Formats: sequence, structure tokens, C-alpha cells
Amino acid sequence: MDEPPSLELHSHLERMLEDGRGADVTFSVANQEFRAHSFLLAARSPVLAAQLFDLMEGVRRVEIVDVEPAIFKMMLHYIYTESLPPYDDQGGNNIRVMQHLLVAANRYGLERLKLVCEEELCKRIDSETITTMSALADQHQCKRLKVACMKFKSSPK
Repeated sequence: MDEPPSLELHSHLERMLEDGRGADVTFSVANQEFRAHSFLLAARSPVLAAQLFDLMEGVRRVEIVDVEPAIFKMMLHYIYTESLPPYDDQGGNNIRVMQHLLVAANRYGLERLKLVCEEELCKRIDSETITTMSALADQHQCKRLKVACMKFKSSPK
């Protein structure tokens, strides 16, 4: 019996994001532009849906001021593919990137992405990051991260 072909939706959507074909909205993030497809963004993020559908007809440019371009690009990649793009894990970048991505995910109502970030951050708690992680958990209602911080604080190590 022949194997069914693998699901290709994520790779097709990733290709659409990369080549910009059919994109109908442009995001300006710190002088960088990102073209995207409003229907997909609206389906995935209630915050982006409100922003995009509140735009006047014909206006398809959105200024993003609260997210760094690299983080916005990662967020778009996740929206299109349900996966994180590869990123640099050198010198603590992983923690900083995940913290900023978690904040963006929370801000744009991307609960699954928020959980992915939270899970990654739970693995990275140490004596240097515990204060920041604990504050982040409180500010963004991250229950698992909060529990992980409390366990770290109460551990004898």
C-alpha cells in the first residue's frame, strides 16, 4: 500500500510568506518592511484581526512599534508554519529571544506560541535569569513559568 504524501501546508505557507506572492498588507517595523496575507493573520491572531479589519478600505500598511523586527519576523514565521525558525543560541540569545517572543505572542493573542516560548524558558531558568523569568511570568500570566520559577527558588541547589 502506498504511503500518502506528507502534509505540505506549512511549507507552502512558509513559501508564500518568503516570496510575498499574494500579500495584501505591509508591516513597518523599525524601518523594515514585512509583507503578509491579512486573511491568515486575522485567522491566527485576534489582535491582528482587529487591527486589520479596522483599517480603512485600501489602507494596507500597519506600523508596529512595540516589537523588534527580528522578533516580528519570527512571530510571522510561527503564524504561517506553527514552528519556530532556526535562531542563534549563542551567548544567551536564546533566552532573550524567547523572552521577547513570549511578550509579542502575549500581546498579539498567540496562545500556542506563548506556550512554546514558556516551555523553552522553563528549561533555561538559572540563578542569573530567575528574577527576570519570575517577573515575566507575573506580567504575562505564564502559569507554567511561574511554577518553574517557584520550584527553582525552593530547590536546595
